[in-house]
Amino acid sequence: LRAMLARQRRDYTEAVAAAQAAQACVAARRSPLHVSLAHARTAVGLAHAGEVRAAVRCLGRAEDALAKADPAQPRSSWIAFYGPAELYSLTAIVRDVVGHPVQAEAAAHRALAALPAGYRRNRAHTTARLALAQLHQGDAEQACATSGRVFKTMEGMELPGRVRMLLGDFQRDLIARSPVLAHQWMDRYRTHWSSS
Repeated sequence: LRAMLARQRRDYTEAVAAAQAAQACVAARRSPLHVSLAHARTAVGLAHAGEVRAAVRCLGRAEDALAKADPAQPRSSWIAFYGPAELYSLTAIVRDVVGHPVQAEAAAHRALAALPAGYRRNRAHTTARLALAQLHQGDAEQACATSGRVFKTMEGMELPGRVRMLLGDFQRDLIARSPVLAHQWMDRYRTHWSSS
């Protein structure tokens, strides 16, 4: 939790330190599921800190540990969310941040395929991440279409803060890459943005 909160504050040094501390805790030493999550969160912090190789290595460790976890084993409620879909989603974040948008797009697609239907916020967040990966590959039109699915997914619900932040990142990157498309996108989704 500390790692995630630090990352949201953009304090990546603290995020990495908290995630590494989680790797050393008793639960992580006993549970491949816990150690996988700790490695995945470390990877996200390292990616944001510009440590590309270390981030990719941590992703590999997270995948290896998750493969050893028993999906039938009972879980605490605080870690019930974690599994292949969440790891794919975190992989999409890491890969995009370190400049591997093709791998980020593939991971986002895998996350969306694995997410349970009721996880609307996670689906919206991963869809926004997919749009960013497509934009970072230079496919601005596809990225705009994909980002529109975020609003459809969250229809009737308020956009979560993390999703709003991600769409803000998308908008800024779109303005830098294609100002005309960016203005069209903003005009099209202005109502959705302000009403959610």
